[in-house]
Amino acid sequence: MPGPSPEVPDPSPKVPGPSPEVVDLYKLAVEMADRVSARRGTSNSFFLSVQTAFVAVFGLSAPELALSMWASIAVALAGIALSATWWLQLKSYRDLNRAKFEVINRIEDRLPVKVFSDEWSALKRGSVKSWRTRYAELGVSERLIPFVFIAVHILLLAGRTVG
Repeated sequence: MPGPSPEVPDPSPKVPGPSPEVVDLYKLAVEMADRVSARRGTSNSFFLSVQTAFVAVFGLSAPELALSMWASIAVALAGIALSATWWLQLKSYRDLNRAKFEVINRIEDRLPVKVFSDEWSALKRGSVKSWRTRYAELGVSERLIPFVFIAVHILLLAGRTVG
């Protein structure tokens, strides 16, 4: 079976695609961003578990600890310090992910499809139906949790000192 005649142009001209190196770098960047998100989730689980244990042990039980003002102050300060550390770590993860997605978006400029850029645009445009008027980023809501625990530790300490 003879091939196409050299005089007849190809009806579907080939558009040069991204190089295999660019595709491999894109895959690596997406995988690394996913790993950062997984580490952030693991970190959140750790901090949430420790904070919950502090509140449960000190706030709801262990009345002998509550009798000591120094123990109350120590646990409250430890909980507040842990919350501050948690918040700073969340900020660090957010900054790292922001940089990673800037790189991913720049690589997508060289690809025929912009999966992450288009997804983000759709969220910002409001195409996702919600009870809110604007898309709330997960990072915003998760960064509030350490402040909730700071308030809980302050309230527990105040309750122990007043009561």
